[in-house]
Amino acid sequence: MKNVLAFDFGASSGRAVIGSLENGKISLTEVHRFSNDPVILNGTVYWDILRLWHEIKQGIVKAKVHGFDSIGIDTWGVDFGLIDKDGRLLENPVHYRDSRNDGMIEYSEKFISNSEMYDITGIQFMQFNTVFQLLALLRDRPELMERTDKVILMPDLFNYFLTGEKKSEFSMASTTQMLDVFKHEWSDKLLEKLNINKDLMCPLIKPGQIVGRVSPEICEELGIEPVNVVAVCGHDTASAMFAVPTLEKDFAFLSCGTWSLFGTELDEPIINEKTKKYNITNEGGFDCKISFLKNIIGLWLIQESRRHWQREGEDYSYADLEKLALESKPFKCFIDPDAPEFSPMGNIPQRVREYCSRTGQEIPETVGEIMRCIYESIAMKYRYTNECLQDCTEKIYEKLYVIGGGVKDKLLLQMTANSLAIPVSAGPIEATVLGNIAIQFIASGVIDDNQEARKIIADSTDIKIYEPADTDIWAKAYKRFIEVING
Repeated sequence: MKNVLAFDFGASSGRAVIGSLENGKISLTEVHRFSNDPVILNGTVYWDILRLWHEIKQGIVKAKVHGFDSIGIDTWGVDFGLIDKDGRLLENPVHYRDSRNDGMIEYSEKFISNSEMYDITGIQFMQFNTVFQLLALLRDRPELMERTDKVILMPDLFNYFLTGEKKSEFSMASTTQMLDVFKHEWSDKLLEKLNINKDLMCPLIKPGQIVGRVSPEICEELGIEPVNVVAVCGHDTASAMFAVPTLEKDFAFLSCGTWSLFGTELDEPIINEKTKKYNITNEGGFDCKISFLKNIIGLWLIQESRRHWQREGEDYSYADLEKLALESKPFKCFIDPDAPEFSPMGNIPQRVREYCSRTGQEIPETVGEIMRCIYESIAMKYRYTNECLQDCTEKIYEKLYVIGGGVKDKLLLQMTANSLAIPVSAGPIEATVLGNIAIQFIASGVIDDNQEARKIIADSTDIKIYEPADTDIWAKAYKRFIEVING
């Protein structure tokens, strides 16, 4: 039996998980879990980086009893830390939901058109992409950028803390919107036009390569032997895509969590007028594959609504919210989950009411009506995205593979099957961790390649199939949804 240690940082929590490979199956043992809460100070939203670094060390200490041969770390995309010439972190990394990103897509057009930027990078325009965060710093805090020697993306920053090596893993680098999607290198042309010094960016490393060994100082502090730190797919979506349990070449997947990532895996990027119109992204994956997908606001709408009601003294469980949604009238009203007002933290239920009022629909009043609106709107947006995907790839996907935490949301999965009118294969829940772990096993030579890894993951996972129902009713309601989101 061989063990590796994976750290996965999600929107609300992080965890350390031992992955064990035995008899062709991967088993998971969670050894440490901790909250991953942004900290707001003087109007800025930060990563709580020092506490999270402490939690990584706690995870390593707790994993010692199991033994492990390597470490791999993944986080969400786009965020980064700034390191000075002496190797010191200049300040807490800023969280992508911070308001400094507001208006930066429009500001960037002073230097380069959106169309040209997309032609180079193939990345979906979202105002929190790394390139726009850096532009905000260059414009508003030039003195900080003058002190910066390297920009290190979040999983690579933790790897740097462990090893002292400054690298930029390919899948994570692709989320910056500064990578040439065809050459697989930092874009000289783009960086020059934006006045971003290319020397700020770290050398690129591919998933499955070794970043370095845990430093002697860390080994002594934690009482461990030196082990390799592996560059897994540091972007959690890419690690999750790696773990889709299918051997099909052409498949549609939905990585469902706080964000929903709906897409497919390609050998080469697709960049044309259709993909620009749909704002579809071409992110990097294992073996230089392309995650061709759309970012959709997903369970965030449910999570943040629940947090709002908790602040008002109503402590609904997710099961309570699902029950209230089922008891409410179907197809009463819709929202576009990706409307900009739904991205920031705050009173999502009130924003849902305001959206419905502004678009001339019935206004949801009860908790159940708001939840029903959110659930159905997310499922409808999945159908819309699937149609966009098929239009761009000119392929038909006859099944949807859903992975990630959203696999536990049975109501959403059934609504998704109904909306898309195709079966939904649900599992694994722990796709990101499994992808992280499988890539570590590939790095050590225990697993040969992606195909073998996916077969092992499929054999290690309980899969549930949701068959579509009431598809004619959903198709009729979908026409109304499209009318609402298109204005």
